[in-house]
Amino acid sequence: MNYNQIFDQAIDRLHSEGRYRVFIEIMRNKGAYPNARCFHGHNGPKPITVWCSNDYLAMGQHPKVISAMEDALHDVGAGSGGTRNIGGNTHFHVQLENELADLHGKEGALLFTSGYVSNDATLSTLAKLLPGCVIFSDSLNHASMIAGIRNSGCEKRVFNHNDVVHLEQLLAAEDPETPKLIAFESVYSMDGDIAPIHAICDLAEKYNALTYIDEVHAVGMYGKRGGGISERDEAAHRIDIIEGTLGKAFGVMGGYVAADRKIIDVIRSYAPGFIFTTSLSPVLVAGVLASVRHLKESSVERDAQHANAAALKKHFRDAGLPVMESTTHIVPLMVGDPVRAKRISDILLAEYGVYVQPINFPTVPRGTERLRFTPGPAHTNEMMTELTKALVEIWDRLDLRQAA
Repeated sequence: MNYNQIFDQAIDRLHSEGRYRVFIEIMRNKGAYPNARCFHGHNGPKPITVWCSNDYLAMGQHPKVISAMEDALHDVGAGSGGTRNIGGNTHFHVQLENELADLHGKEGALLFTSGYVSNDATLSTLAKLLPGCVIFSDSLNHASMIAGIRNSGCEKRVFNHNDVVHLEQLLAAEDPETPKLIAFESVYSMDGDIAPIHAICDLAEKYNALTYIDEVHAVGMYGKRGGGISERDEAAHRIDIIEGTLGKAFGVMGGYVAADRKIIDVIRSYAPGFIFTTSLSPVLVAGVLASVRHLKESSVERDAQHANAAALKKHFRDAGLPVMESTTHIVPLMVGDPVRAKRISDILLAEYGVYVQPINFPTVPRGTERLRFTPGPAHTNEMMTELTKALVEIWDRLDLRQAA
């Protein structure tokens, strides 16, 4: 068996399909986001503007967050020292879980090391505990949700994206006594569209199913206190489990779920992804705690982000660029080919100091490759104008209007 040959062939396939991922080495400039330095290439660091960060509200740069992390580092040191059960259950962790439960109007919350882990661990654990459970999963659910469903070992039914008619057909076909769980997202991050939450909850009540919503691309950014789309649409009380991340709008790292005390206790007691891993550093948790508390009180960041997202979409539309329809802060620009998407990204970085990564399969379906822009509250109109001019020049240079 030639192991190296097998590995080489696997990597060669990615290169031949034009979707080999290149990680661009950058350093953000503290207090100056979205400005950063890029170390890609051989000419030393060069200034760039970041257009693809998931630090949607620049809270990773917020003085309150940085100060809280510095204070925690000074007071308790770097790491947590163990799992939550053995030495790693700090006062910061308990405080943050209380804040997150309050954010979503739930009785409890549970922290994980990432949003991926919180989805995987929670979905797999709950489904295993429900005898004969069937999970109904939106066709565009995130890879972490798919992994959790797969790891549960239970049966799944995939319904067409945001299609409540198809979902009801699948629910109605099951035995009424079968345990059911509907898993979906609020904001789908590659298209920027939103789930029909109330319609899904109506079906869940009709067919006695649990509901599980992934709010990772919405927490912090929607709702009066940043509780996500479920808060904005006054639907949080109808959702059984709300999952979110601490690494996007809240600007630091980690994931969580919020639910009633019994569900939280079950996950806490049975999920290997929670039980057998070192807890988040209290330094990180202190930063998130400051971020969550701030965004519960402040809408300045949310308002600026929403305004800038709308402005960038208008810039693109007015310039005749193929911006995809989106009702959220996500601004996707359709390319439709992995090689061209990578080429545009490379030119933007090398010639214009603009950093945006191409989005390829399997993140999006083949033939729908795109550039995904995430304007934040600190992106200026001048930055948007320069970005649009650069994209128009590249589109004309590569004859992409004709190709479209």
